[in-house]
Amino acid sequence: MADVDATKSLSGLLNGIAQKVYYNNPEITEELLKSELYPDLSQDEFKALHDKMRGLLKSIASADMDHTQLEAFLTAQTKKQGGAGVSAEQAAALSRFWKSQRTRVKESLLSQSHWEPSLRGLSWRVDLQTAAGRGDAAQGGPVALVELELGRMGQDSEFVCLEFDEAKVNQMLKKMADIQNSIDSIVHRTSQQKNAEA
Repeated sequence: MADVDATKSLSGLLNGIAQKVYYNNPEITEELLKSELYPDLSQDEFKALHDKMRGLLKSIASADMDHTQLEAFLTAQTKKQGGAGVSAEQAAALSRFWKSQRTRVKESLLSQSHWEPSLRGLSWRVDLQTAAGRGDAAQGGPVALVELELGRMGQDSEFVCLEFDEAKVNQMLKKMADIQNSIDSIVHRTSQQKNAEA
């Protein structure tokens, strides 16, 4: 019975850490987890357990470990000597937790790493009639229409429409080529430095 209670407490701790760290639930605190799950542990013992499990979850989540990677990682953790490793029961609880929560944790990490607003979609077309309808000097010339779909999490999309004539498209392509050349020169310089150091 004690093993069942220990397993439930550890599962609760892992879920509590995930609620706090990955799902941004402000109601979950270390004090709450200690009082609800481990009232008999001293504060120092609980903090050590909490920090160890949080660190292990962080390692597992940041690597987005698949089943094979997870098993190898947990096997290595169980072989560590002293208090640095985890017990077989703790490894099993971590494995069960990750199998059930991997997708949700990954989605949470992705949503936390996105800039807001983000680009949700892009569409474009070439139109011959738009410029002619405005009385532009280059009547009837081709015009590129670009529609960007922008949005914030949990909100409806906003649309931004851009119109480019041939000169503006060429100017934009030249700027993009300049950016690519700058990136290439930085990458080339960095790879030369690494080769020189080796």
